[in-house]
Amino acid sequence: MSIPCEVAAKPAMNLFERFLTLWVALCIVAGVALGHFLPGPFQAIGRLELAQVNLPVALLIWLMIIPMLLKIDFGALHQVKEHWKGVGVTLFINWGVKPFSMALLGWIFVSHLFKPYLPADQIDSYIAGLILLAAAPCTAMVFVWSNLTNGEPHFTLSQVAVNDLIMVFAFAPIVGLLLGLSSITVPWDTLLLSVMLYIVVPVIVAQAWRKALLARGLQALAATLATLGPLSLVALLTTLVLLFGFQGEQIIAQPMVIAMLAVPITIQVYFNSGLAYWLNKRLGVAHCVAGPSALIGASNFFELAVAAAISLFGFQSGAALATVVGVLIEVPVMLSVVKIVNASKGWYESKV
Repeated sequence: MSIPCEVAAKPAMNLFERFLTLWVALCIVAGVALGHFLPGPFQAIGRLELAQVNLPVALLIWLMIIPMLLKIDFGALHQVKEHWKGVGVTLFINWGVKPFSMALLGWIFVSHLFKPYLPADQIDSYIAGLILLAAAPCTAMVFVWSNLTNGEPHFTLSQVAVNDLIMVFAFAPIVGLLLGLSSITVPWDTLLLSVMLYIVVPVIVAQAWRKALLARGLQALAATLATLGPLSLVALLTTLVLLFGFQGEQIIAQPMVIAMLAVPITIQVYFNSGLAYWLNKRLGVAHCVAGPSALIGASNFFELAVAAAISLFGFQSGAALATVVGVLIEVPVMLSVVKIVNASKGWYESKV
C-alpha cells in the first residue's frame, strides 16, 4: 500500500534554469571566440595552479556548489523510512546502475562506433568525463524536476540528502574503479583532493552556514539563497566560457564531437529514468514518489563532474568537454522525461 502524496508549492524553473541550454550554447560561442582572439588571458588563468588545482576555477566551483548544498537539510534523513521503496530504487539506479551503464555506453559509442571520427588521443579522456558525469547524482535541479511532476517533497528532500551523504564516501571509489576497468590511469591523489575540495569541504561549509542562518529564522535562509542563486549560475556560465576558451581549437577542428558525446548521455538519461520508473511501478510505489525517483536516478550533478574533470585531466581535456556536453543537454532531455512521466500517470496507476 503506497503512502499518500503531499505536494508542496515550490517555484518552477526560473529564467536561467528554463533556458540553460541556450546560455550554455552562448558560452560555447563566447568561449571559442575569446579563446581564439585573446589566448593570452586564458593561458594566464590556466597557469594559476596549486597542487594541480586551478585556483580561479576552484573559486568558481565553490560559488556553484555551496549555494546548492545550502538547500539540503540532512535532518530530512529520518524521513527515508516513509518512502523506503522509492529511496531504495533511486539508490540502486544512482550507485548500482548509472555509473556502470555509462561506462558501457562510452565503450560502445566512444571506443568503437564513433572512434574513427574522434581525436585518437582523447578517446580515454572522453570516457573518463562520461564516467565522472554519471557518478555524481543531481542535487539542485532535482527539486525543479520534482516540482514539475507534482513530486512528494519529503521524499525528494530525503532522497537528495541520502545521495549527498553517500557521495562523500562513494564518488572516489566508483570513479577509480570504472577508470581502472577502462584502462585509464587513476590519479588517486588528485581524485581524493577533488573529493575533499568539491564534496567534503563544501558540504561542511554549507551545513554550518545553513545552521547559522536557520538560527536567525527561515527568512534569513530564503534571503541568502535568493541572493546566491544568480551568483551560482553566473559562476557556472563563467566556468563554461573559460573551459570553451581552452577547448576552442579542438571544437572548431571537430565540430561533431559534441553531438557524438551527446548520444551516450541522452541514451543514459532515458534508460535510467525508464528503469527507475518501471521498478517503482512493480513495487507499488505512489506516482508522486516514482516521478522524482526516476528523475533523480537519471540526472547528474554536472557542476561537480565539471570540477572533477578539470582537476583530474585539465581544461583542455576531452573529459572536461564531455562533462560540459552533459550540461548542454541536461534541461531539454530532462524536460522530455518530465513530460513522459506526467503523460503516463494513467498507465502507471493502472493495474496492468
